[in-house]
Amino acid sequence: MIKIDMHSQEFQGELEKTVRFTDKVLSQFGWVYNPDKEINEGIQLGLTRNKLMHGKRYCPCFFVTGNKEEDRICPCKPAIEHEIPTDGVCHCQIFCTPEFASAKAAEERLEEAVHRHSRGLTHEECEMLLRKEQLDGDEVEALIEARAIGMIRFKLIDVREHMEWRMGHIAGADLLIPTSSFFDTLDSSKLSKEEPLIVYCHVGSRSAHCQRILHDMGYKQVSNLTYGIVSYGGSIVR
Repeated sequence: MIKIDMHSQEFQGELEKTVRFTDKVLSQFGWVYNPDKEINEGIQLGLTRNKLMHGKRYCPCFFVTGNKEEDRICPCKPAIEHEIPTDGVCHCQIFCTPEFASAKAAEERLEEAVHRHSRGLTHEECEMLLRKEQLDGDEVEALIEARAIGMIRFKLIDVREHMEWRMGHIAGADLLIPTSSFFDTLDSSKLSKEEPLIVYCHVGSRSAHCQRILHDMGYKQVSNLTYGIVSYGGSIVR
């Protein structure tokens, strides 16, 4: 096993060259760094390690095999030709389009607001949350709070059975559409296919199934409370 001392003068000197190299790549292609600095630093350390071990800055996310046809030298061809133009970010996540980086930074601000309860959500952040397929308890609670002050509109639907509803349901739930009579109850509910929906059950499995059905029926935005009511820390009506 080859061991590299990242605190050595040799490594630190090569690391400085690697940082200048990645800066130059950004300038050359019009890309930007990932907003997550830890990702960038980790990749720069890996590139430096490979430069010292193999003589080139091979992509640290792949094995260096010695096969010139397979080994990826940063910035690699797949990243330049496919990953960044298509996905907005390379496989290693260090190089991004400005659009991807902006969206990523917005997601990180939203996550901090939701999970640390550091502030209320903006309308744009609420819209971003409702576009997610899976929501956790904090996210649903934040959306209910935002809806209460008129910032956003959606329907919160319980797909458990009536007995379970009576035992306890999320405060703010709009409808009970039991899985056992799902289609009949859904038909009588007259829900709009344009309005965002959030479905939940006990642990998230029944509601995930109902989510797929609703998508297949043409409902535009349907989110699922991933781990169900047992993961929800907000107010429960019992």
